[in-house]
Amino acid sequence: MKTPQEYSDFIKQEALHLGFDQCGIAKADFLEAEAPKLENWLKNNYHGEMRYMQNHFDKRLDPRLLVEDAKSVISLSYNYYPSKIQRADSYKIAKYAYGEDYHFVIKDKLKTLLQNIQQKIGEVNGRVFVDSAPVLERAWAKKAGLGWTGKNSLLITKKKGSFYFLAQLIIDLPLAYDDAFKTDHCGNCTQCIDACPTQAILPNNTVDGSKCISYFTIELKDGIPNSQKGKFNDWQFGCDICQDVCPWNRFSTPHQEPLFEPQDNLLNFSKTDWEEITQEGFQKIFKKSAVKRTKYTGLLRNIKFLKL
Repeated sequence: MKTPQEYSDFIKQEALHLGFDQCGIAKADFLEAEAPKLENWLKNNYHGEMRYMQNHFDKRLDPRLLVEDAKSVISLSYNYYPSKIQRADSYKIAKYAYGEDYHFVIKDKLKTLLQNIQQKIGEVNGRVFVDSAPVLERAWAKKAGLGWTGKNSLLITKKKGSFYFLAQLIIDLPLAYDDAFKTDHCGNCTQCIDACPTQAILPNNTVDGSKCISYFTIELKDGIPNSQKGKFNDWQFGCDICQDVCPWNRFSTPHQEPLFEPQDNLLNFSKTDWEEITQEGFQKIFKKSAVKRTKYTGLLRNIKFLKL
């Protein structure tokens, strides 16, 4: 292999072998169109108490500040749609958190991908990113041709929907670049906007993060405002409402990742089971789960708020 196209073909083939659903590549450059959007989002305080969103403004827009001499941003998607969901009469957890923490599962796969690139192509420097660094992952995924940004701000792909994780591998190797996804296939549909009980989804492909149920149940460390009582529809960790009502998610198919399978009995927990959960039980069920982020005390806070 000697040409950028051959390199790109190899990387995409390896990504599929590792279980990724999609792989697209964009030139590492300044995200000029995203700069005013990010600035306005922060200025409107849509990040609420997520102060970390104010940090590293320049790095969020330019991957060359994250990886020295960066040439390419490889964007990948990984399906997490489950074959079974929780019983309807229970406190709910976002589907992405049913199994093991995706940060670690996908980061391991990305590291393997980078190693395979280095073994096959030679000396290639890079870094892997899975929703834990100042990378505008949806912007890069769109730039790499993976999909378009829905009104709920999530990346949507035809015939796949939006129940997938996004990840990036930024490397210093020039590659053949994919065309950006330019068509918005949401059209006049407003189902996600209409269904959001806290009115967090604005009519301009933007989410006011400070009003999102996921923000209240995961990011917010203080007490949940009384003004939100009765609006959470029993969501105790995260929220899938805007995805569940999205017409494109009728194309979602169950994932094939064993590590994303839920712990035994998790899907059958009743409200009483959740209300009586002990710290020991929490640690056992969510030992390797993203739910650990809210901690035992945070989950109890959320459940108590839902009961009131």
